Amino acid sequence: MRQLRVKVLAGLFVVAGILSWGGARLWDAFGTLPSVPLAAPIVLAAIAAVLAATALSLRARLKAQRERRPGAKGVEPMVAARAVVFGQASALVTAVVSGMYAGTGVFLLGSLDVPARRDQAIYAGFAVLAGLAVIAAALFLERVCRLPEDDEPPGAPTATA
Repeated sequence: MRQLRVKVLAGLFVVAGILSWGGARLWDAFGTLPSVPLAAPIVLAAIAAVLAATALSLRARLKAQRERRPGAKGVEPMVAARAVVFGQASALVTAVVSGMYAGTGVFLLGSLDVPARRDQAIYAGFAVLAGLAVIAAALFLERVCRLPEDDEPPGAPTATA
């Protein structure tokens, strides 16, 4: 499984933001701009909390397993792999969604004097912050589930028994 790259996530964020900003300008020229839902930052924050809780739980279980504590509940490899895939998928989708909210929010900055648009810009800003929290939690989860041999540089000698 390949590791997430921050450059890819940033690229998705920027491209989605630019397309969203342009789409918001076009949509506003032809009619009413769709609203940013209040639930957007709440849902993204909930996903970030689930990812962070999963990472903390797996980290504690892996630490207990490495220290060979009596009664330590181990981590099945498939559970860790599924958690990493969930984190990676969440980060990729959230990069696009957060970029869309960022582009819409940047467009809405031009009309903060209208109370409804100001509220929409605030919701978009909180959605972007919650999206960044999802990405951070996903990267943390990925780091927690990294195998010890993943930390060695390529071509390094391996220990043989």
